[in-house]
Amino acid sequence: MITHKNADLHGADFEDVNLSQSRFEDVTLEGSVMNNISLKNVRITDCCIDGMTINGVLVTDLFAAYRAR
Repeated sequence: MITHKNADLHGADFEDVNLSQSRFEDVTLEGSVMNNISLKNVRITDCCIDGMTINGVLVTDLFAAYRAR
């Protein structure tokens, strides 16, 4: 297992990388772009999702529609 603490990787480029079974805590992904990513069985909790989109749809709008149904 590789551990990174207090690492500054802003502007990094990851391509053809396997991060399965990884844990992210207190991480900033602000302004990141993710393409062709498998998020199968990923759990996201206690996160700020302001402005976050999935396939062009605001996640906050998705949650609002879910709650309204």
